[in-house]
Order: sequence, then C-alpha cells, then structure tokens
Amino acid sequence: MLEPDSLPPMEDLRPRSVTDQIFEALYARVVNLTLPPGAKLSEAEVAAQMGVSRQPVRDAFYRLSQLGFIQIRPQRATTVTPISTEAVMQAYFVRSALEEATMREAALRLQPANWDSLDRLIELQEAASHADRRADFHALDDQFHRDICAAAGKEFVWNLVRDNKGHMDRARFLSLSYGSSTAWIEHRTILAALRARDPDAAAAAVRDHLSHIEHILDRLRIDRPGILG
Repeated sequence: MLEPDSLPPMEDLRPRSVTDQIFEALYARVVNLTLPPGAKLSEAEVAAQMGVSRQPVRDAFYRLSQLGFIQIRPQRATTVTPISTEAVMQAYFVRSALEEATMREAALRLQPANWDSLDRLIELQEAASHADRRADFHALDDQFHRDICAAAGKEFVWNLVRDNKGHMDRARFLSLSYGSSTAWIEHRTILAALRARDPDAAAAAVRDHLSHIEHILDRLRIDRPGILG
C-alpha cells in the first residue's frame, strides 16, 4: 500500500502550465486595464509575442471568457468586455461578507507586531498615493487586506477574495487617480479598530471601505460612459 508521506507535493503534481502563464499574463493586463474594454485580441498575435503555439493561447482565451473578461466570437475579433456592473456587485457581495467576518476574528487575534507591520504598509500606500504610483498602490492595498487575513489565521479567505475580485479591480483601477487618497485613510480607520480589539468597529470599517465600489460605479457612468456593461 502507498504510504501517505511518499506522495509528491502538489507543486510537483501541477506545475504552472504554458496555458496558466498565458492566462495569468492576460488576466493581469485586463484587470489593470492595460487591455481596456473594447481592446481586440488575436490568438496568432499573442502566440507570436509569447513564443508559443496557438493551442495554449486558445485555452487561456477560453478561461478568460468563462470569467466574463473577454468575448470570443468565431470568425470575428475577440474583444475585452465592458466592465460588468452585475459582476462587480457580485464580487463586492462575496468580498464584503468574507472580510467582515475575518475582521471580527482579526480584532481578537492580531498582536502588536501585526499592527506595526500594517501601519508600515499604510505609510507605503500613502507615499504611493502622493506619487501617483497606481500599480504600486494597488499591490500594497491588496497586501494590507491579505496580511490581515493571514494574521487572523484565515489566509484561505484571501484566496477566495482574490479569485472573486477581478471585476471589482477593473473598476477600482479607474478610480485610483482620485480614490487612493481616501483608501489609505480608511485603512487607518480599520487598523485603529483592530488595535482597539473592537470586532464590531473593525467589521463596520471594512464594510464602509469596500462599499465605495458603488460610488465608483456611479462616477464611471458619468466620467466614462460606455465603459460599463
């Protein structure tokens, strides 16, 4: 009988495939709007640029289409979809529910070293906001939320959030020119509630913080007509 400890680790069983790498590269560009809504994608061009055959590109395109990020139309151009209001709000619902519950746990479990680390992240966010380094700010924002989940012993929550928040991120990237300054301030409110070990205040702070996505959508309807679907 096969002994359990003789099994190879998961990384050996499922290395990142060529399709995975293409998917991740395209996913990142769709989410950060390097590939904006309406952008055309060609299997042949992506394959040539990345030095691969067309089959893994086709597979990556299919995965992106299943997530609602691109529209594949046979014999016509494949295009990046508009930002789906419905998909954004579904992602917000999932993320808000998960992070509110996690904040309640975090308020009781985080230690001074965690608070200090989060405070340093907020300082870096503030600097990135003032310098208009939007990609850096977005990465630091994610790290702030991810580190709270991890410190609360709920790292799996961030994995679920990450897998569901892509549609929110597309809208959020468009708001960073005016929204990053309030985001890091709201992170200070979240951290203050965690330091006070107040679960209700921590949950309320993250709920208020994430709910700005509704205002972002309202502003996009005015500032960027046609970008929402």
